Amino acid sequence: MKTAIYPGSFDPVTFGHLDIIRRAARMFHRVTVVVMNNASKHTLFSVDERVKMLQNAVSEIKNVSVDAHDSLLIDYCKEKRVRIVIRGLRAVTDFEYELQIAQTNKALSQGKVDTVFLTTSLRYAYVSSSMVKEVAHFGGDVSKLVPEDIAHALYLKNNTR
Repeated sequence: MKTAIYPGSFDPVTFGHLDIIRRAARMFHRVTVVVMNNASKHTLFSVDERVKMLQNAVSEIKNVSVDAHDSLLIDYCKEKRVRIVIRGLRAVTDFEYELQIAQTNKALSQGKVDTVFLTTSLRYAYVSSSMVKEVAHFGGDVSKLVPEDIAHALYLKNNTR
């Protein structure tokens, strides 16, 4: 059985993320979305909140589960015996950064972990979690960028709308 993981901060999960998750779920027997606790990022939502939002967002996709991890991605891969990492690309500008991470993960795993890049559908190519948070912070409409419950959570966190 081919299992893949899709790691990220998902702060918050967007329709672009969900697009990648759905497509990965068609390619692999199992996909685990891993909420990474990146100490260098200031997040709006806690890890537990992000896990719950993701669980709700992917609940209808039978071969997708959600987990969290707060160490190196390679440690998670080793612990769970996963050899495939999914990463989404929105634009060419993402590629250099993502390639560097993929090559580092490959080296740290002694060649045991490969990264599969999926390009985001054009419809979501402009959507980023950072942009969604900024729009919500100023009370803008994020309904076309994130699921309804996540939009509501964003407005509550920001005390807008």
